[in-house]
Amino acid sequence: MFELVTAGGWLMVPIIACSIIAFAIIAERLWTLRVKRVIPRTLVAQVWDQAKSKKLDVERLQDLRAGSPLGRILAAGLMNRNASRDIMKEAIEDTGRHVVHELERYINTLGTIAAISPLLGLLGTVIGMIETFDSLGDMSLFSQSGGIAGGISQALITTQMGLAVAIPGLIVNGVLMRRQKNIELELAQLKDILCSEPTGRKGA
Repeated sequence: MFELVTAGGWLMVPIIACSIIAFAIIAERLWTLRVKRVIPRTLVAQVWDQAKSKKLDVERLQDLRAGSPLGRILAAGLMNRNASRDIMKEAIEDTGRHVVHELERYINTLGTIAAISPLLGLLGTVIGMIETFDSLGDMSLFSQSGGIAGGISQALITTQMGLAVAIPGLIVNGVLMRRQKNIELELAQLKDILCSEPTGRKGA
């Protein structure tokens, strides 16, 4: 592996850095964008029951807010359940925007890495090819059979590595974007329900 990195030249350093960052983003986003973490399926029913029985004190609301992104949205509405409908709706929508922003975090970065990695590889190949053909004047460098092919092979290493980073990155980026959009859609539907049927408001 070290020999491969050395043969690829200095452009292998940013390509490897891109691969490490991409792997970290993929692992973090796959963990963060789990549906059961973002939108616990039984949470709304539990909160609804607690609100009806007037068990939602400040401590439980804080636990609800810290528990999940959906919990943050529910807590924002419930903390303003005794205010006017407009204030409650504004609090829910404002929290919802922050939650969506967090769900989108790093997705664009992963897409950017997937886009630039093959370009870095191509740049390395171009540099390597230029150096290879510049050295053709020194016939002793290629006195052995296959010398030119070996030089070209080394020049193509960066392209190979760039594509090895880009292809999985693009695939996973598409999967994460679809998962993010599906979660955002479910959150939007739940926000609409919460805004239209305020839970536990006085007089309800």
